[in-house]
Amino acid sequence: MRIADACLILIGTRVALSMSALQAQSLPLLHEMNPVAEARSGLYFQPYVAPSAGWHVAFGLDYASLIELNLRQSTSDTSYLFDAEALRFNVSLTHDIGRSTFVTAEAFLGGTYNGFLDGFMNWYHGLFGIQYPERRGRPLNSFAYYYEFPGGRVVHFPRHDAYLGDLRLGVGRRWDDQIQSVLSVTLPTNSAGGGYARENVSVSLLNTIRVPLTPRLVYEGSFNTGVTPTGGPLGSIEENLFFLGTSGARWRTVGSLWSFANLYLHSPYYQPAAQAGQLDGWDLTIDFGWIIRSRRGHEFRFGMTEDLKPGGPAIDADFRLGYAW
Repeated sequence: MRIADACLILIGTRVALSMSALQAQSLPLLHEMNPVAEARSGLYFQPYVAPSAGWHVAFGLDYASLIELNLRQSTSDTSYLFDAEALRFNVSLTHDIGRSTFVTAEAFLGGTYNGFLDGFMNWYHGLFGIQYPERRGRPLNSFAYYYEFPGGRVVHFPRHDAYLGDLRLGVGRRWDDQIQSVLSVTLPTNSAGGGYARENVSVSLLNTIRVPLTPRLVYEGSFNTGVTPTGGPLGSIEENLFFLGTSGARWRTVGSLWSFANLYLHSPYYQPAAQAGQLDGWDLTIDFGWIIRSRRGHEFRFGMTEDLKPGGPAIDADFRLGYAW
């Protein structure tokens, strides 16, 4: 065998091995961190689940700051206010049950608080020249969550130090090594009640495509649709059919360090007649950060999500940590 032929074979083998390794690597799981939005839609970003033996586990810890304020005719006519900090501790599991089929399960603990980040968020937004009018006139680190119906009836919702979220179960199928579909349902196990809970079973169809573009770069996107029946104290103004699209990539930056970014676009959660401002608009979020991947395939993830459409329901800032294996 000529030396040139041997070199070509070696290069081809290394590229094939690199592309094979990429097949096991996806973007992080992503949910809407706004508890009001989470209480409506069962949609989320489900990364591609590569074939493997045994259980795969991912832990996620999110802590977010948000304020949403919508006025009707005057500054004294507030239709919707949600000023809080929110926590989510998420556990997700996947397991193959065949060459092309797998199951998923997920649960989370949530909480809403007065918080401590308002001063930092004012400084952070001011640093980049971002206008933050919702914060004007609001006391720092003070919880508020209510909705006023057009007729004047007001519904207040309390804060919760800790509550159990809806349990999520799913079954998925890989159509090939790049495309999968997952049928996902959430069960009404949320212990926080109205304003935080769907109070019904939701059903979602999640479709994900993952394409290794180079030995260092992986693209991953999804198109998803779901249904959640209306119900609870705000049932008369809720939407029940939802759509979600995502588009992102992860890039091996240097050594075992990866960078990632993922755009998340969700349809409105409430009807335009709600006059709830942010909740009846589209949700546009960017999730970005870094991943440290060990030789054994374990991943430590850290980053944040940011609201790219201030008039929508996305969270102002969400700080994220995760660990997966």
